[in-house]
Amino acid sequence: QKNEPPLDKGFLPWLGHALEFGKDAAKFLTRMKEKHGDIFTVCVAGHYVTVLLDPNSYDSVLYDTKSLDFTRYKNQIIKRVFSLQLPNTKKKTKKKKWHFHGLNLSKLSSSMKTHLQTLLMDDQKGCSPSEWKQDGLFSLCYSLLFRAGYLTLFERGDDATAVYTEFRKFDGLLSKMARCTLKREESRKANSSRERLWELLSTTWLRRGSEVGCWQQSYQCYLQEEGVDAEMQKRALLLQLWATQGNAGPAAFWLLGFLLTHPEAMKAVKAEIRGLAPQDSSLQQPPLNKLETHSTPVFDSVLSETLRLTAAVIITREVVQDKTLHMANGQNYHLRRGDRVCLFPFLSPQMDPQIHQEPQKFKFDRFLNDDMTEKNTFYKDGKRVKYHSMPWGAGTNVCVGKEFAIRGIKQFVFLVLTHLDLEICDPQAKVPPVNPSRYGFGMLQPDGDLQVRYRLKRTWH
Repeated sequence: QKNEPPLDKGFLPWLGHALEFGKDAAKFLTRMKEKHGDIFTVCVAGHYVTVLLDPNSYDSVLYDTKSLDFTRYKNQIIKRVFSLQLPNTKKKTKKKKWHFHGLNLSKLSSSMKTHLQTLLMDDQKGCSPSEWKQDGLFSLCYSLLFRAGYLTLFERGDDATAVYTEFRKFDGLLSKMARCTLKREESRKANSSRERLWELLSTTWLRRGSEVGCWQQSYQCYLQEEGVDAEMQKRALLLQLWATQGNAGPAAFWLLGFLLTHPEAMKAVKAEIRGLAPQDSSLQQPPLNKLETHSTPVFDSVLSETLRLTAAVIITREVVQDKTLHMANGQNYHLRRGDRVCLFPFLSPQMDPQIHQEPQKFKFDRFLNDDMTEKNTFYKDGKRVKYHSMPWGAGTNVCVGKEFAIRGIKQFVFLVLTHLDLEICDPQAKVPPVNPSRYGFGMLQPDGDLQVRYRLKRTWH
């Protein structure tokens, strides 16, 4: 109708573009953008979804809590994936924020550092100093960061490996669960993994008892206050496990993968790390605390560039009352009640060639100024963009665990580079392509792995 975004229904009745959207959202939405511009509406499995790809207009969606709602769609996904129903309140987010800031953040980071060091050294026990081990880099990163994060937040160690093994099975089917595209055998496996994880996590929780100050204790108190029954409390633990442990491992994989395949970037990061390290430090006590107290602009730029290339969340809102969407270019579009609105920051701003030159390329210094300060000013069509990269979300939905996640990834990469000789098995290998079915679910995962070999360094500095 008049003043509505361009409409593209697709050729299949009701389904519309659902198959193409689910198969590779980035490829599909790029094609739609080339055809229709920065705003358009598509039919997806009976729903009309308006996609907005102009980052200068995102605030009109992110900060509208009157006409737009994100809880109903979010709860649909949670029910499909986790068989979980939770109350619609904002109290939980406030409690989460309290646990990931200030003194609590310092305690969590210190615990994470200890667990990472212990796990890394334990994995090397029984190996001679000259003995190389071989593994997939994704497997190595995901396993170590997941187990360390699990030990830090769930505070049990004897079942960390079992939880990780089962979680990987569950996580591998997550996108299909969310889209209701599981085949019969896949559905059986997903249900089996989900139930096994409920059992493992609830057993862990019962063993914890009621220790004051525990992060999970606070979360359980919140659920009890909201009247959530015991069964749903048990299921909610799996949601928390996925939310806290599902992205750090993949992020670390991409970061190390880019460093290993870009020697100039690896050289720059190692030079920066050497600048933090006193020459008389021992292998057992690397200066990890200096990551938090000293500036690491090269490392930070590498992390920002990694996230720009591989963080691909889709921000979705439901239109609960008719809305006029005001675009930054002065155009206005009418959105109908009952439709959905999506932002896909991965396409714009993160992969927008008008904002980032050669956006497909990894450039370790993209977020560095000439004076080695952080570069955070980017332009499109001569106008500065408010959002040049959005790996952590934005507006009212910024990831509350952002600082904890950043510290954990830094600690892990720093440990690996200072404790291990790490190299690609095939010097000509490149980082594997992304698994396109993971678009929309946080950090992307690789389609395949990068084989590496590693051994303990004799001296770490």
